[in-house]
Amino acid sequence: MTTTVLVTGASGWLGRHILGALAGRTDLHVIAAGRDAARVPATAHDTRIGDLTDPNYRRDVVRGVDVLIHAGTWSSFWGHRHEERTLFLEPSIDLLDQAVGAGVARVLLASTVAIGTPAASGATDPADDVPTPRGYWPHLDAMVDVERHARRIAGTGPGRTAVVSMRLGHFVGTGLELGLVSALIPRLRTRMVPWVDGGEATMPLIAGEDLGRAFALAAIAERLTGYVSVPIVGPEQPTAREAIAEIARAAGVPAPRYSVPTRAAFAFAGVMERLHPVLPGSSPFLTHALVHVGMDWHSDPETARLLLGFEAQVPWREAVAESVEERRRAGFAWPRLAQLATAPVGGPVRVASA
Repeated sequence: MTTTVLVTGASGWLGRHILGALAGRTDLHVIAAGRDAARVPATAHDTRIGDLTDPNYRRDVVRGVDVLIHAGTWSSFWGHRHEERTLFLEPSIDLLDQAVGAGVARVLLASTVAIGTPAASGATDPADDVPTPRGYWPHLDAMVDVERHARRIAGTGPGRTAVVSMRLGHFVGTGLELGLVSALIPRLRTRMVPWVDGGEATMPLIAGEDLGRAFALAAIAERLTGYVSVPIVGPEQPTAREAIAEIARAAGVPAPRYSVPTRAAFAFAGVMERLHPVLPGSSPFLTHALVHVGMDWHSDPETARLLLGFEAQVPWREAVAESVEERRRAGFAWPRLAQLATAPVGGPVRVASA
């Protein structure tokens, strides 16, 4: 029996890796959902083109689907509360409701290991760590609301929809415009970046290829019912000092030379965000979100191994090296820390066979 799998955000970095991992599966019928048909990879069997901000599209896109992989998002590493609500939070919650109503058997959500409470020194965050809104990062707060809603609706509807929160480590690898390596290198070149708390926090980096495999396995894993959260992290979780020093070495830029406490880093981030309108650049030099992801998110990979049969394979140094070389070819340009907002496409779902 063929399982129909729908992947939203098909033209994005994560969506492309998921589609790549699903390609060639004869037991799956894969549908790629995205706004722009020209940017959707040709690896899927079918496409459903439309905009997730369109309620008609959200209703129609999940029809006849067994597994929904929701990798479509709008995100920013600072501010943009209105955009986060209208372009990500509200569409995602309604998409979940539409999936449950349509009898979708399983929903996989792209979330983050940084959604709960940072691990104490030497400890590990539990897989089911309680999502915690922070107030200083609208995208994180939106993800918290989506997870809370997902937990409430899990196990309901005609298909008793199972919901799996895929709590992903920090993305690293080529093709990633809005990521750790691209954001860090130009800032390191200013010699203004410090270690935070000595760089002792764990930084759970993970490559795109591993993320794709994790979603592919979660789509077909047995005995997943109700609501479950699964950390997806790399084979080795370096400290921030190890990861940032390696990025600096590979890029040929200075590593931090002094350290500040987390409290001071958050305070400076707040100043930079408030001063951004009168300072040059598309994004603040430092944001609350950048400090937040740099806290200790040490996560246990055992849950993914037991429930999904997943073990990450790409070494973080290899993924960092590839990412650095790609950014070098781009001149280590300063990236925007927010996606560009787009107007809804509107209209009915457009279906095409690949």
